[in-house]
Amino acid sequence: MPLAATAQTTATATQADPRGRVIVALDVPDAVSALDLVKRIGDEGVFYKIGLGMLTTGGLAAAMELKEHGKRVFLDMKLFDIGATVEAAVKRLAGFELDFLTVHGDPHVVRAAVEGASGTDLKILAVTVLTSLDRGDLDAAMIEAGDIGAIGTERARRAFDAGAHGVIASPHEAAAIRALPEAAGRLIVTPGVRPAGAAMDDQKRAATPGEAIRAGADHIVVGRPVWRAPDPAAAMRAIHAELP
Repeated sequence: MPLAATAQTTATATQADPRGRVIVALDVPDAVSALDLVKRIGDEGVFYKIGLGMLTTGGLAAAMELKEHGKRVFLDMKLFDIGATVEAAVKRLAGFELDFLTVHGDPHVVRAAVEGASGTDLKILAVTVLTSLDRGDLDAAMIEAGDIGAIGTERARRAFDAGAHGVIASPHEAAAIRALPEAAGRLIVTPGVRPAGAAMDDQKRAATPGEAIRAGADHIVVGRPVWRAPDPAAAMRAIHAELP
């Protein structure tokens, strides 16, 4: 489903546009649904996330369509494998001229992904601790004891040391991560963001858009509060209004 061309949706314009702080998660069943949602959002949306749920139903085709119409694209694959496999996968994905790609924050994965993206504009973002997890979930996964925020912050530091261009982290850890010396010039992208009064759904460590940006996030990721809304464009305007 073709998109109508819109003004001010180049990557350059997005960098200076407050709308570029908000990444809409296209967590819908397929590419047709995703592109229909993008049309309904119109000029209120300039940056979109495509995740695993759409990978086998046209996700990469949707990414290419979005790029052709000046949108920015974040491919949320959370890659994890041996270094050689991650590097090869990232090299191939970099050919789609995407903006962001996620990998797990383990240093060997980050180093391989950064090598795979070398020579391109693709930014590698390392996942610290998923915002849907709490300490009980980490215990069940046999992750070392300790405060979940401290673990997330340390994983961010190690990812930066391994060359990550940025991290994916809970808004609850954004301020501590931004304070790291290693975070200078790096990106912080925060999922688990819910507008004031919205349902938390499966997020256990969430914050409002304004809270996340004030804590040091460069971009926030919002999904269900937008695509569940009767008027997604109006929902986006409300989110923009919450930004500092």
